[in-house]
Order: sequence, then structure tokens, then C-alpha cells
Amino acid sequence: MINVGLYYKIKEGHESEFESKFRDVVEYLSKGSGFRLAKLYKEVSNPREYMIYSEWDSIESFTNFVRSEAFHGVTASARDIVEGQPRHRVFYESENPGH
Repeated sequence: MINVGLYYKIKEGHESEFESKFRDVVEYLSKGSGFRLAKLYKEVSNPREYMIYSEWDSIESFTNFVRSEAFHGVTASARDIVEGQPRHRVFYESENPGH
């Protein structure tokens, strides 16, 4: 399993639109394979900054999504509401926690 953090800064006034797009993407992903869950977090000190936390069966599952037409469709439609370049980080579950 892998965990992915996707970080976005949204242009002022577009927060609810971004949150709606997130819900649409999660609905789409839940119909496919390899996706486990996603949660949307809003920055406490700057409510225009978001993190999407997601869990995937494998890096391949996540990579397949990022390369899909659905992902490119969502990112293209969100370009007008995202400020700056989004970034992401992929984390693997440690096999030996605490060691």
C-alpha cells in the first residue's frame, strides 16, 4: 500500500468548486481498482490551501490513475482555479516501524 499527499492552493472564491471536483473524482475512483480512499483537508491558517490524502494498493495503481484521461480531464478543468503548481508526495508504509 502507498499513501499520496496532493497539495493545492486554490484561487480566492473557488474553494467550493475545488471541493466539488474532489467529490466527483473520489466517486469516479471508487468504481475502479487499486484506489482505497481519499480525504480532503483544508489548511487551518490558510483555508485556500488543501491537501488530498489518498491510499492506493500500489504505486502502479496511482500511476495508472495519473496517466488516465480522467485525471487529465480533471486537472485541465481545474487549471483556472488552482494557484501555482500543485505538488505531491508518495509515501510507502514502513515494513519495520520504529526500527
